[in-house]
Parts: sequence; structure tokens; C-alpha cells
Amino acid sequence: MNKRTYAGIPEKYAKLDTSKVVLIPVPFDGTINWQKGAVNGPKAFLDASENMELYDIETDSEVYKNGIFLADDVIETASAEKMVRSVHATTKEYIRKNKFVTLVGGEHSISIGSIRAFNECFDNLTVVHVGAHANVRTEFEGTQYHNACALSDASQSTNLIQIGIRSMDTIEKTIVDEDKTFYAHEMVTDDYWMENAIDLMTNNVFLSFNLNALDMSLVRSTSYPEPGGLFWYETLEFLQKLFKEKNVVGIDLTDLCPNDNDKASNYLASKLYYKMLSYKFDNADEDDYENESGFSEPNNKTSKFQDEDYE
Repeated sequence: MNKRTYAGIPEKYAKLDTSKVVLIPVPFDGTINWQKGAVNGPKAFLDASENMELYDIETDSEVYKNGIFLADDVIETASAEKMVRSVHATTKEYIRKNKFVTLVGGEHSISIGSIRAFNECFDNLTVVHVGAHANVRTEFEGTQYHNACALSDASQSTNLIQIGIRSMDTIEKTIVDEDKTFYAHEMVTDDYWMENAIDLMTNNVFLSFNLNALDMSLVRSTSYPEPGGLFWYETLEFLQKLFKEKNVVGIDLTDLCPNDNDKASNYLASKLYYKMLSYKFDNADEDDYENESGFSEPNNKTSKFQDEDYE
């Protein structure tokens, strides 16, 4: 059992039964081909969080007082396929407890499992992916559970909106929905990209945020860094609008690849996550997490991932 608390918060705000938020660490980088180290991302994220001041000036709040339960790490090193299965099961377990479920990776392939769980539990789901790479290949290096395939299923089974894309393979050009893909080079001259993106979303939104979405001047410690990304305040402006206008049902934050010479990236990841929570609960109704109406059982939902797919 995880004995530490998120951001070092007092234990009374970190108990499962009273916490509104669950944070699931997933230390996995089994399909990363270039800069290894994302397996250490969750620990670096948690270490950095303990150095934050927990009063948020913008929202005039201390969101941790809503309770943030730090779950045990999802540790599965045998294969990406088994990791996805574990992430899916763990995520769904906490959704069923009517928690606001969040995850921190780890490489982007953890999103296959988290998106699957949320798509089974929430009707008409939009997945908002903020990141540099499209990651919609149906298979890569002989597996559909590769980092490069992180959003393949989401592109087929959810309303996928991609924001900040600036790197992709030719084959992905035939897969992405151009009307729902916001390329970084076009966003630079589009004053209305935030509003246009939000207009394409359904009410229920799962946010998948890959840290390589951000400009390299802000975050260098990612597995696949790309120049030309988002900056801090435009990112916060978009997130504030998103949380205000839509029902964000969960979050995953991926691709922190820490190194000893760059503690700033770890801190930014921690701060960004805390800002997301601050926006979420700044816009939440008091009884949002007091009953079981937040999600629907997947009786009438279908998924391309059946149990036998993992065997």
C-alpha cells in the first residue's frame, strides 16, 4: 500500500473514503524507443509536488482539501498489453467508486487503458488529446499497445479532438480527422482555435495531456520532445475554458521523462496537474461527487477491446 500522500498533504485529506480525487501512478515506458526514463515519471512528479505551495491564487482555492487519494502504482512490466489491462481495471474500479479519477505516467500507451475505462463508463465521450504526436497508428512494431498507437482506439470509438499536433507519420494522415485536428502551425495564426475546439466536443470530456504538447523551452524532459509547442498561459487559458464549459470526467498526464539536470520539468508537470484540479473543482457543483449518477454502467456500450484480446 502507498504510504506517502500526494504533495505531502495531511492524511485526513488523503483517505479513499473521503477523497473526491484519485491519482493513479503508472510507471511504464516499455515501448519507448528513444529516450528511456518515463518509468520514473510518476516518482519525479510526486517528489516535485511536495515542493508546491498548495494555495492557488487564480481560483482562490486549496483544492487538495477536496481530498486526493494516492493509489498504489500500477506496476506491470511483462508487456504493454498487460499494462493496458491493469490500467483499465484499476481505473474502472475507482470510477465505480464515483471518484474523479486521474493518472500520471509513464508513457502515452497508458492512455489506451484509461480511455477504454472512461469510454465504457461515460456516454458520448469526447477525448481531448493535447500533445505533439498524433499517435493513431493501428499497429507499430507488431503490437497495438505501442506508444505510437495510444489514440488509435479513441479515434474509432470516441469523439477524438487533437490539439497541438506537430509530428506524425504519413499513414496517420489518412487516419486523423482533419476537422478535429488542430495543428500547431495553424494554431499560431488562429485566434479562435480554443473556441472552435470546444465547440466540437460533447459534454463529457476525458483529457489526455502529453507533456510534449508544451514548448521545449518549458519542458525538455519528455521521451519525444518537439519544438514549437504551447506556452504556459495559453495552455492555462484553454484548460480554464475547457473545465468551465465541459464536464471533464477524468485526466491522464503522460510522458514525463525526468533527468537529474532538469528538476523544472518535474515541477511544471506537478503544477499543471494541480491547476487542472483547481479548475475542475472551481467549476464543480457541491453534490457532483455525492452520488453515483456521474457515470453509467457499460451495459449498452461496446469496445473493440474484449478480455480475450489480452490473452
